[in-house]
Amino acid sequence: MLSIDVAVLLLVVVVLRLRRRTQARSRFDEKMTVLIVLALGVVLAPTEVGQGIADVLGRLVDGVSQAGQ
Repeated sequence: MLSIDVAVLLLVVVVLRLRRRTQARSRFDEKMTVLIVLALGVVLAPTEVGQGIADVLGRLVDGVSQAGQ
């Protein structure tokens, strides 16, 4: 349950950081955004929501790969 709350907090931080204009970002700011997104992925992955997202993405990739054959 705690991991979901941390994931929501990280998601809010990511959304706020990505709303800023691209020209206003420094390299350090971009690197911090990447690290925060990676942390969100690590926190979200073992949860039921994360497993559901992984399942949907897996099905999407399978469908795209089969459509290309």
